[in-house]
Amino acid sequence: MEQARKLDPTKMKDWEVAAEAEKTMKTVYQLAEELGLEKEELLPYGHYLGKLDYQKIMKRLGSKPDGKYIEVTAITPTPLGEGKTTTTMGLVEGLGALGKKVSGAIRQPSGGPTFNIKGSAAGGGISQCVPLTDFSLGLTGDIDAITNAHNLAMVAMTARIQHEFNYGDKTLEKKHLKRLNIDPRNPAIGWAIDFSAQALREIIMGLGGKMDGFMMKSGFQITVSSELMAILSVASDLKDMRERISKMVVAYNKKKEPVTCGDLEVDGAMTAIMVKTLNPTLMQTVEGQPVFVHAGPFANIAIGQSSILADKLGLKVSDYHVTESGFGADIGFEKFWNLKCRYSGLTPNASVIVATIRALKMHGGGPKVVPGKPLDRAYTEENTELVKKGLENLLKHIETVKKSGIPAVVCINHFYTDTDKEIEVVREAVKKAGARVAVSKHWQFGGEGAKELAEQVIAACEEKPDFKFLYTADTPHKDRIARIATEVYGADGVTYSPLAEAKLKKVQEDPNLAPMGTCMVKTQLSLSHDPELKGAPKGWILPIQDVLIYQGAEFIVPVAGGIKLMPGTASDPAFRRIDVDVETGKVTGLF
Repeated sequence: MEQARKLDPTKMKDWEVAAEAEKTMKTVYQLAEELGLEKEELLPYGHYLGKLDYQKIMKRLGSKPDGKYIEVTAITPTPLGEGKTTTTMGLVEGLGALGKKVSGAIRQPSGGPTFNIKGSAAGGGISQCVPLTDFSLGLTGDIDAITNAHNLAMVAMTARIQHEFNYGDKTLEKKHLKRLNIDPRNPAIGWAIDFSAQALREIIMGLGGKMDGFMMKSGFQITVSSELMAILSVASDLKDMRERISKMVVAYNKKKEPVTCGDLEVDGAMTAIMVKTLNPTLMQTVEGQPVFVHAGPFANIAIGQSSILADKLGLKVSDYHVTESGFGADIGFEKFWNLKCRYSGLTPNASVIVATIRALKMHGGGPKVVPGKPLDRAYTEENTELVKKGLENLLKHIETVKKSGIPAVVCINHFYTDTDKEIEVVREAVKKAGARVAVSKHWQFGGEGAKELAEQVIAACEEKPDFKFLYTADTPHKDRIARIATEVYGADGVTYSPLAEAKLKKVQEDPNLAPMGTCMVKTQLSLSHDPELKGAPKGWILPIQDVLIYQGAEFIVPVAGGIKLMPGTASDPAFRRIDVDVETGKVTGLF
């Protein structure tokens, strides 16, 4: 930790800070020992990484009282970045600096943003998760396993279509196959790959002869949006994961009935590929506190939460456990609140909303920010009027968190260009809104810089939360969507395409589907469905274009606007700057 405090992120790139910190980081054996774990509960992947045997640990510690449960969310994202993962790591370091036994949980980064614009999502400055290269490039293989399991389901489905088309019933019977009559025009899923590959959004496959498959339209989604990632996020144990995979719908037959992984008899093999994914990966902050990495990002097109398993584990081995949700409170926190907490049965003690002065200025109508181009002076010089105008976005997110009954703490993630007057404008508004507020300099100073934030979070955890869901489990999905749209997003109402209307009617009439959770798909760049609308837009209607059914995860997924499950790669992607030192084998350029 002392070595970490000597690092100066103002003169070093994030990957350089990580590289220096890695020279003195703890071994995974030290981390496990400090957590009070037994030898057989740690599954090492080298000296500095390891998976944790969740079922063994919970069998031993299941009756132990839980620690305090803290969630981290943010205002609506901007290209300037709010530093949510950085703040998560900084808060863990800050609680550690105050002598608390603490752990964190973050999501494994997707290859899509790592090699594109956003970067790795390990945090930044002194508040990072290390080792950075392992974290960024595959880690312990969870996303690869999900990719393979997802695509095995597609192999099973497309092969069955081909064979049923080519064989008569007697031949199928000899092979012990039941004719499923899959409709090739109505698949439920496509293929998965963990890159932002817009060219694969829509494809035609099966070109060639009779032995080359059945020609049909298909496409790819990014792996972290796969239903299998959602299943990993909410599964309670291996048995539960196996049952959920069995129920996952991959296609529909010609009577429009669902065809599942169980029907294709591929569920067992998919579970076999994913067995090891059930165990969270143990890592550490730059200052040596334990971090559990489990499940994936993208709360705009997925649940986007650290897993329930990682959180339950952290609450047993720590006095304070900090977990991260994806993007802003309108989608990340809303799903944490109404989905994750409903599935886990856990009650949070506090929620941290991350904001920056720069991002508030953009929400206040500041000049457009283009990645890679110099910032306008409006973002680097004092402008309290822009900050005041941008506060409506922050205040809307505070209102959302307070609606849940969880105490809210606003973290002003400090930049050196922030002025005292700008910070005071935010402090006064937040206090008036009934939330706690702290300025945190964790990016530059790690735990020492996060002490004010940690103290406010500790105080919030002493309050008694009056936790309540936005809707009950028996609320119809249309009513849930309306409540989320109007009370969380600020819409005036909701419209439905004929396709979405028909699917929701079918869902509500099916007693097996109606009780499922509602997992919204919406742009992260605005409270609305339109990425161009900043602040807290007024006078708009949320358009629901489609409804997906994730029968295994038990999610009904309304899709708002024109959002895609496969992002695109930009013209100046991060992979242009990533390289390897051929003398040492060290990876450079990750951020």
